[in-house]
Amino acid sequence: MNIADYIAVTTLTFIVMEGVTWCTHKYVMHGFGWFLHEDHHQPGYPHVFEKNDAFFVVFAIPSILLFYFGIRPELNFMFFIGLGILLYGIAYFLVHDVLIHRRFKWFDKTNNQYLKGLRKAHKIHHKHLGKHDGECFGMLFVPFKYFNKRQ
Repeated sequence: MNIADYIAVTTLTFIVMEGVTWCTHKYVMHGFGWFLHEDHHQPGYPHVFEKNDAFFVVFAIPSILLFYFGIRPELNFMFFIGLGILLYGIAYFLVHDVLIHRRFKWFDKTNNQYLKGLRKAHKIHHKHLGKHDGECFGMLFVPFKYFNKRQ
């Protein structure tokens, strides 16, 4: 494989991770993993860390393993799949924890329509405090209606 192939594998993995995240959020976090995700839907949760943060570890494990096996015996495509997962995890952290939930006050005053749309979609997701009847399970790709300036 050449450098263009590695870039393509990393990019494709990043894009596929949105689908993986959507499915995990809808069917695991709002399904049998609700016991870990529930505190995330409670307004004013008073702790720095949530049980929900365990999902970061769950997603980090395959990335770490792919990095490990992606350099043995020499650099191979698995390393770049792991890199795509890592880059998506960084994007997820920045969008979800920093921009939307403001666990860190880094992007408090954004006027970017895309970022405002992501924030709006996630607010709609969180209006449902329970496990059922949720909507907007994606993170970086959400329905176009949330980007409407008139809303």
